[in-house]
Amino acid sequence: MRGPKGVGRKRRSSPRDVVSWSTLFWCTLFVVINCALFSGFSFYAFRFLFGKTFQPVLVLTWPAPSNKPISPITISVREVVMFPDQALVFLNNYPRTAHVFTKDDLHCVYFSANDSSRSQPRFNQPPIDIDGGDFHNQIVRCPLPPRRLTVSVGLKHNDDVPVLPSYSWDWLAYDALVDRDNTTIVFVKGLNLRRERISNTEKFECVYGWDFRTTRFLLRSDVVSIAQEIVRCKTPLSVLSFPRGPNNTLKVSVRVKGGGAKGILDTIARPAIRPGLANPTHRKEHEMCLCSMVRNQGRFLKEWVMYHAQMGVQRWFLYDNNSDDDSVVVIEWLRRANYNVTRHAWPWLKTQEAGFAHCALRARETCQWVGFIDVDEFFHLPSGLLLPDVLRNQSNYDYVGEIRASCYSFGPSGLRRVPVQGVTVGYTCRLAAPERHKSIVRPEALNSTLINVVHHFHLRNGYEPVNVDKGVLVINHYKYQVWEVFKEKFYRRVATYVADWQEEQNVGSKDRAPGLGTRAVEPRDWAHRFCEVGDSGLRDRVLQSFVDPQSHLLPWQEEGGDGVVQVQQQQKVIKRSVMMMRKIRARRKHRVFL
Repeated sequence: MRGPKGVGRKRRSSPRDVVSWSTLFWCTLFVVINCALFSGFSFYAFRFLFGKTFQPVLVLTWPAPSNKPISPITISVREVVMFPDQALVFLNNYPRTAHVFTKDDLHCVYFSANDSSRSQPRFNQPPIDIDGGDFHNQIVRCPLPPRRLTVSVGLKHNDDVPVLPSYSWDWLAYDALVDRDNTTIVFVKGLNLRRERISNTEKFECVYGWDFRTTRFLLRSDVVSIAQEIVRCKTPLSVLSFPRGPNNTLKVSVRVKGGGAKGILDTIARPAIRPGLANPTHRKEHEMCLCSMVRNQGRFLKEWVMYHAQMGVQRWFLYDNNSDDDSVVVIEWLRRANYNVTRHAWPWLKTQEAGFAHCALRARETCQWVGFIDVDEFFHLPSGLLLPDVLRNQSNYDYVGEIRASCYSFGPSGLRRVPVQGVTVGYTCRLAAPERHKSIVRPEALNSTLINVVHHFHLRNGYEPVNVDKGVLVINHYKYQVWEVFKEKFYRRVATYVADWQEEQNVGSKDRAPGLGTRAVEPRDWAHRFCEVGDSGLRDRVLQSFVDPQSHLLPWQEEGGDGVVQVQQQQKVIKRSVMMMRKIRARRKHRVFL
């Protein structure tokens, strides 16, 4: 007998008892929509009942930026480097505040080098100068601290003074670039390697890190090449992937193997990416550029830049080696006059070769050819050609990596004051034989060691230097100018392997003036020295091509300036003399007629 329905027997499942996925989806969507509507209705009902007295606040992990301008209330020092005549304090960058400090904002603060708490009495002095026109690159120049004291900088309205260890300029890794092949190029002082020689890489290694007081936490890499004061290192992959910005803290140095931590050069060098062209053979923006290291050459820069612009130069890289004249003002004037001139602060002493190598790496990106000359040197083309004409002729030969031009050294030419129309017009007497040569190089042809001496570089395999004919291109080197200008050479020489003239070393070097010794004492016959051959070729071309027909002035002469007034007075005297001579001749003719 069967029991009641559903009792005593197993129930079979029916297709109607299984819920389909589509039904589940629409039911879930219905519930979610109803919850959202209910939440919205509840919120607006609550707001309607309580008005605006309830305002939910969203709390962020990082505080929201304020609309008010941020004024700098503190200052951060990155490094302090001691030089023979001043202390350089490098400031940290503040992109958030973007404040450019002036001498009115800061003072140099002196305290005991062993006083970490800064509790001992200290004194302040105004800075000598502040270098760098933007917040990314500011250097405060302070007077040297007395013995057993150190220096930092602080804001005048704030007693908080940041303190960091100081380094000496002559045992230092001071700059670094990551090249297009991902090697790191480190610029150093203190290794005292031989001139123009490749040194043994096995004696050195490169080290990366933050704390160089011990080798325990440093990342080491092999040295690829080392010559003079430039070291090329293999860059570890972790360093290449490390983020680099204005406040990069990762530094690189060079260690002498076997010396432990004491063999590591002090360092302020932070590897910076130097972007390179994807296709080095691609035609570059500028055909001809110039690199020069300058110190207190402000009054000569206009003539040098304007003249070479007419000769075909398109870009100028000026490495300023501690100028304290108006060079910055003159460079800014040239920039506003649409001359493509950039100034790079290069405070490192006796590092001309390293500075030229650094400049070659920068110029390589945009310049087909780069000339390395001083501000008292001018390319002269006796044939009447322009520099691009000479370069195009040489570019027809793929093996040419360097063009060498002979240098003729000019003397004071009888002058005792700086010529008001410029050096190209004022000095017209020189030594008969050329003293040396200077170079125009193809940056892509440079040897990876970047060895350079006396303005010429070592080239890669497959490239050769060529000597250009003297009838096509020479360099007028206004080396022995009036004593007022020439005596500045006794201050300090910029080349690494050239002794300062005040030292009793290499007294017979061609870099020195014969017979002067080591003291800046003007000889009585200085105005007439170094005059063997009269040479007015460049003077004639300048007067023919550059003089304004209305004002009768050269482009680098300021109308109304003292020099211009002197020229105008000289011209008036000449005109009066000519008129007097004409009158005298007329009277003589009249007497003869009678």
